[in-house]
Amino acid sequence: MQEEARKGNIGIFDSGIGGVTVLREIIKILPYENYIYISDSKNNPYGDKKEEKIIERCEEIFRFLLEKNCKAIVIACNTASSIAVNYLRDKYKNIPIIAIEPAYKMVYDYSYDKETLVMATKGTIKSEKFNLLYEKYDNHKTILLECIGLADAIEEGNEYRIKKYLEKNLGEYKGKVENVVLGCTHYSLIKEEIKKILGENIRFFDGARRLAIHLEEVLEKNNLINDSKENGKIEFIDTAIEVEKREKNEKRFFKLLGGK
Repeated sequence: MQEEARKGNIGIFDSGIGGVTVLREIIKILPYENYIYISDSKNNPYGDKKEEKIIERCEEIFRFLLEKNCKAIVIACNTASSIAVNYLRDKYKNIPIIAIEPAYKMVYDYSYDKETLVMATKGTIKSEKFNLLYEKYDNHKTILLECIGLADAIEEGNEYRIKKYLEKNLGEYKGKVENVVLGCTHYSLIKEEIKKILGENIRFFDGARRLAIHLEEVLEKNNLINDSKENGKIEFIDTAIEVEKREKNEKRFFKLLGGK
């Protein structure tokens, strides 16, 4: 039974393709695992939805991934993690759940005395989980910015809209901040665009690498590491109704993943 469990899939889900930034880090550490990635673009973005709706949707995806023989599930959406992870862990105690979170503690650990900008969705910034994290590690030099609509623009791949959004919403912080916490996995896809507004010396913090390390630790602890020596498979599932949109998102996902 344990050998069969080790060969199970690792499920990953996000409100769109932003979680590919998390999967890239996971694959660097765990290349022999098999992955199922759910891009819930039909319901993107999560950040402006009510908490009960986010929890309901996360549980629907969770049940689907369990039916797909997943041995562990990664929540690669900061909003979903902030709002739904405690509910899911309480209800599904027999499966490891690893959740991304804004890397604000990393500022405390590595760059405490610097002016910091936290970019995140409204849902994340308003969540109890993030506020507990923020209050515990507040460096008293932090600006919290609700980036309403930014994840949607990135998901859409609209470069002009992204550029205009950043110019309008980040311009006032140029020369005023040194740390930028990327509190949404989508934002890691536009680091270069953010640098053009805030400056080349900006230091970014995101939770993807730390999550990947933690996932490996959890799998080892539960004796769930796949002992295969062949690179694993990646299944991509997008929830968009339109076939054209699903195909476009899949193509972009694998391109961002590095052509895997």
